[in-house]
Amino acid sequence: MDQKGAGFAEPPEAAAQLQQVRTPAEFTAALRTLRLWSGLTYRQLESKATANADTLPASTIATTLGRVTLPREPFVEAFTRACGLGDEDVRQWLDARRRIATAAETASTGDEADAEPAAPPPPAAAPARTPWRRRAACLLGAVAIGVAGTLGVSSLDHDSSTPAALPATPVTGLRMLAVGSWARIHPARTPKMCLTEGKDRTGRYETAVAAQHPCTKAVLPQVFLEPLGSNLVQIQWHHPKYGIGCLTVLRKGPGRNLLEPRDDCADDNRTQQFRIERFGPPDTAHFRIRSAITSRCLSLRDQDTEDGAEIVQGRCSGAADQDFLIELTPPPQAGAERALSSR
Repeated sequence: MDQKGAGFAEPPEAAAQLQQVRTPAEFTAALRTLRLWSGLTYRQLESKATANADTLPASTIATTLGRVTLPREPFVEAFTRACGLGDEDVRQWLDARRRIATAAETASTGDEADAEPAAPPPPAAAPARTPWRRRAACLLGAVAIGVAGTLGVSSLDHDSSTPAALPATPVTGLRMLAVGSWARIHPARTPKMCLTEGKDRTGRYETAVAAQHPCTKAVLPQVFLEPLGSNLVQIQWHHPKYGIGCLTVLRKGPGRNLLEPRDDCADDNRTQQFRIERFGPPDTAHFRIRSAITSRCLSLRDQDTEDGAEIVQGRCSGAADQDFLIELTPPPQAGAERALSSR
């Protein structure tokens, strides 16, 4: 088998190594490493699974790998096959999963460790490089300025180099899981605000962008930080109806310097990579978020503190509006996700 991502010439956690995986959290971490080895994005895995006559929505993959509970057997089978493993390797993963499930049942009468959110119906295929969630005006035909600016992102934003194996603690000063963590991002000056979906208040860019809103209103989308390397993450937005969008720095057009969620998430797209750095005294949990492709820092447009203020990239000045708090949160529950999506 050809060498793939994460520097593994052979599939990670095979045979003897799988015998050392003892807990649901370790098993999920091993699945995450397997995805890195495959070099495939969530949507590519979904397509591979469909070609194998399996149902494996991209949103289900990301949500499952973000948990520390044991995935169900059909997920493991479809996922490992989509990653490119043959029948014998898939069987070894299923054997390991059954062994861990049996041990968990012996240790406890509860079955929560064997739970996985019900898979939502597969989303309709999305055209390449499109906004994650277009607003009604765009869907009704008001094409043009906003969309044209989005489609103008250069292919040079992608980096062909493969990611290195992830450290156990991906972000310094943040107790984030190696497989990634669910989170809320708060501007430090307005800690009751959360980074969430908003709009360009100037009206020049018509699709969804990152902005601050009261956390009580920012229930969806849910934020997932996916580690790509040391202190390097992808900021994903998960919505049970609209799927997964990755915050992307817009470098040209009417949305220049804004952040837009895009459904073409790719680990090698540098406009979707952000460095998280400690900000201020080392004993404080404050962070600065820097774009990997421009080295510029995220901040509030015009240093605004009001509801709806847009998140933009700009010169790293050390100003207070470039100071963020990152709150790690429990994985969302499947029932709650479905209830919220129906509102």
